[in-house]
Amino acid sequence: MDSSPCRVENFHVLIISVLFLITRTVFCNNHWDGIIVTESDYQSLQALKHEFVDLRGVLTTWNTTNPAGACSGWAGIKCAGGQVIAITLPWKGLAGKISSKIGQLQSLRRLSLHDNSLSGDIPATLGFLPNLRGLYLFNNKLSGNVPPSLGNCLLLQTLDLSNNILTGIVPPNLSNSTKLFRLNLSFNSLSGSIPVALTRSHSLFFLALQNNNLSGPVPDSWESPNLHLNTSYNLRSIVLDHNLLSGEIPSSLTKLAMLEELRLSHNQMTGKIPDEIGTLSRLNSLDLSNNKFSGRIPDTVGNLTRITSLDLSENNLTGGIPDSLTTLKNLTFLDVSYNNLSGAVPPVLAKKFNSSSFAGNLDLCGFNGSSPCPSPPPVPENQPSEEPNRNRRKLSLKDIILITAGVLLVILLVLCCVLLCCLIRKRSAGSKARNGGKATGGATVVSDRGAKPSPGAEVESGGGDAGGKLVHFDGPFVFTADDLLCATAEIMGKSSYGTAYKATLEDNDNQVLVKRLREKITKGQKEFESEVARLGKIRHPNILALRAYYLGPKGEKLLVYDHMPNGSLASFLHARGPETVVPWATRMSIAVGITRGLCYLHDEEKMCHGNLTSSSVMLDEQNCPKVADVGLSRLMTSAANTDAVATAGTTGYRAPELSKMKNASSKSDVYSLGVIMLELLTGKSPSEAIDGHDLPEWVASIVKEEWTNEVFDVEVMKDASEIGDEALGALKLALHCVDPSPAARPEARQVLSKLEEIMPDLVRAPAPAPDDGSFAEIPARSE
Repeated sequence: MDSSPCRVENFHVLIISVLFLITRTVFCNNHWDGIIVTESDYQSLQALKHEFVDLRGVLTTWNTTNPAGACSGWAGIKCAGGQVIAITLPWKGLAGKISSKIGQLQSLRRLSLHDNSLSGDIPATLGFLPNLRGLYLFNNKLSGNVPPSLGNCLLLQTLDLSNNILTGIVPPNLSNSTKLFRLNLSFNSLSGSIPVALTRSHSLFFLALQNNNLSGPVPDSWESPNLHLNTSYNLRSIVLDHNLLSGEIPSSLTKLAMLEELRLSHNQMTGKIPDEIGTLSRLNSLDLSNNKFSGRIPDTVGNLTRITSLDLSENNLTGGIPDSLTTLKNLTFLDVSYNNLSGAVPPVLAKKFNSSSFAGNLDLCGFNGSSPCPSPPPVPENQPSEEPNRNRRKLSLKDIILITAGVLLVILLVLCCVLLCCLIRKRSAGSKARNGGKATGGATVVSDRGAKPSPGAEVESGGGDAGGKLVHFDGPFVFTADDLLCATAEIMGKSSYGTAYKATLEDNDNQVLVKRLREKITKGQKEFESEVARLGKIRHPNILALRAYYLGPKGEKLLVYDHMPNGSLASFLHARGPETVVPWATRMSIAVGITRGLCYLHDEEKMCHGNLTSSSVMLDEQNCPKVADVGLSRLMTSAANTDAVATAGTTGYRAPELSKMKNASSKSDVYSLGVIMLELLTGKSPSEAIDGHDLPEWVASIVKEEWTNEVFDVEVMKDASEIGDEALGALKLALHCVDPSPAARPEARQVLSKLEEIMPDLVRAPAPAPDDGSFAEIPARSE
């Protein structure tokens, strides 16, 4: 019997199987959607490759003989439906020029070529891209003008052309991009004035034009042109330093209620610092140094309660330093040097800041290194007595020698003490250096730059060690290091450990919470990676999940968490408008959620939080609480943790025993939990003293006087007839948690059990109100 048909059939089956495997490989490994790139996009990519000088060979994957592979295997190319939507090739050592044919990529959303050596003009054809959202060309050698055509990109969100050699003006029609969030043209050679149209943008959050040759006055048109809208712009940061700007500070600039950073230093600006500067209540950094400002420092600067950095140096300011500056508790940097200030430096400032903050003011006294302030002249008498002069005797040579010898002896003793302290400190530093770096980190799996990172994978950012690495844990989505570093970011808050940002990943509009840790206070890399690997495994519905971390080439460390849309509990309670009400059930639900998260940490992870505050509790869309900053102290040095404990003390959450011992415990966490519960019940912030008492002391004093009704938030009291027993039970429990004695406090699991007993299933059960309309007596805290 002839078996050839069987062989043919088997051969066909084999061919089909091979084709299936090839197709599966392309689909699974390269995430290709199976659609070949369009001819127009293919030609544009070929033109780009032709103009680029590929010094490192990163474009060898751009195979000209296989156009079908453009969307599946070409480095830095991302497609959708056969059209290129992103080109991301930063840190690739590319030289040459950007081809004008890039304008053919009509679906391009993102062009990221930063940190290369590209030269030539920025193609005007980029303005023909209707879907362009992010243009990142910073840190290159691009020249020519900023293309005015970019104003046609109506969806453009981020434009960063900084650190090139661009000339010409800032195009006014960039304001046509009504979604422009961040504009950075700094460190170029741009000239002309700041466009008035740009100052009227309602979408702009960050404006950076520093280190150019811009001239003329700062436009006086920053407020909303619609007078019927009593609102200001969204601008958070205006950075215009190191230019040739002149004129006075415009009055409209002081109406930007959301402004957090204002830098006008190293210009030629004149006039007085307006009193209205004190209305910028969110300002945390003000730099007006190296200008020609005159007049006095306004007393209203003392109204900038959030300010951390104030630089007014090298101007022509006169008068004294206002006493109102002494009330700025968050101020960590002050420089008023090289002005014409006079009088005495307030003692609080003289003690807090060194002499360089006040140097160069010849008539200023009262700080370290200055001449002593003159004593007030004595009150003259009608008949001054001559008797004191008669009793004076001149110092003899022997007296002078003894006095000189005594002074020299004192100086010698001081020098010996200083040398001894330096020697002790040097030995201590050497001991720490010898003991450092012994911890071992967990192993990571290196994944391809072009492939989608898998959980737990290490991803290089931009090639080699220069780009750092990104390590993912499990999460709803993944991203590259370039996505993270180029994301639009908004500062959410600062702490002793670092700065928190809300970052929007441009490609997919996903949002994450990024905490940038202060490099100098974190542990060494090996120990850091070992600890952070453990934190990345913690998963609980009431704990904010750590999704990834990034180690930068210059030592920067970023932690990436889920973004919580309702922000922190602190802002939820204290920054809401009068029309926003927080119901009793919501308050109790938050308390229960925080306690559950704390129980999991204590019982399952055997870990203490150590710095629990309402600012470290985040809320999702349903106001479900997520305890944040979990284990952050494990990534920090001992000195940094000591500072964090001190900060917790100033904000009212620190257990009293922490002032005597360095290590936090589960009982100190329960104390912080009790303060948060009191915060929920009273509506008062623990950071604000009440009648000279902290929040737990004030509540205890009110309860002791049997004025229990005065404790609760007005919103809680509205439903007193229904929730009286529940509120009473919650208040008793909170006071139990903040007992001064750690031994008297309950464990977190006992707190949770009691809360669930007070409000089973978090459903409000009506309860009869007491006959006298007040709550029953509550025992005061034990002393």
